[in-house]
Amino acid sequence: MKKLMLALSLPVFLFANFFDFKPIKITKEIGCFIGAYDPVLKSNKGFVSNVCYVDMGDFLVLFDASATYNFAKELNAFIEKSTNKKIKFVVITNYHDDRLLGASYFKKKGVKIVGASNLPKLIKTHPNTYRRTMTTLPKNLTKNTKAVKPDLLVDSKLEIKGSKKSIFVIKPSKGTQSAADLIVYSPKDSFIFTGNTIFNGRFVNYATDSDMDGWIKALNFIKSKHAKYVMGGHGTRFDSKSYEPTLEYLQMLKKQMQKAHDDDIDPADMDKYVHTDKFKNIPHYSELYLRNARHYFDQLEWQ
Repeated sequence: MKKLMLALSLPVFLFANFFDFKPIKITKEIGCFIGAYDPVLKSNKGFVSNVCYVDMGDFLVLFDASATYNFAKELNAFIEKSTNKKIKFVVITNYHDDRLLGASYFKKKGVKIVGASNLPKLIKTHPNTYRRTMTTLPKNLTKNTKAVKPDLLVDSKLEIKGSKKSIFVIKPSKGTQSAADLIVYSPKDSFIFTGNTIFNGRFVNYATDSDMDGWIKALNFIKSKHAKYVMGGHGTRFDSKSYEPTLEYLQMLKKQMQKAHDDDIDPADMDKYVHTDKFKNIPHYSELYLRNARHYFDQLEWQ
């Protein structure tokens, strides 16, 4: 009897899911899955950035693929069961591990991967980006996970046509939070998915390869579309004004660091010029606010 019970329970153990998906319905034809606000950790299994899909009528398009092959595999099964439709395209909105690595599952399935024209180069030149996921998460979760190159490249805009609507994959500027950032716009749904161009729920990360003017330009482009729903790459907010905190912060940081640069300050005194306490209650503010300032100040120094 004990052997029989073990045999019956074994398949359940072998095929247990890593993730419990709880989608937010933006519209009848758009669903989003909200990632954790922390960096990649064992506790969040690498699911730290938002992932959305849109129903095109005859197929689905997925926006970002998260950090692991197994996440993408389970997500694909969940979405296909929920919608009774297949994912035909996956749009990767930047080169970071938490958005790209899950595309390895879809690549194996023959799903078309869409990315910025400079994405293959950035994958090659930023290998450390992918070590974070591969070294932090357990091997049974990261099995088969790897960085894969896109099949379709976007210079400025790519249209994906379905039987009910078209969506547009757009590179709104030379660079935003990274040099490979894309946004996705569905006019019929009045919906924009922004990836790391918008941060809500966690503090903005201005990185060494971020582009201040390009980022502000992209946010103003999003603003100009007057979309009803704007979903950032982090956070649960998806109202029409969800871009405002990121835009306000970047404009504030730009003004303060340009003043510091014009005053020819000693970088050791930078904290005297950073006055962004309005955002101090956002998770990870304390870890990032001075680092953000230093990254942008260094860019001004080398212009």
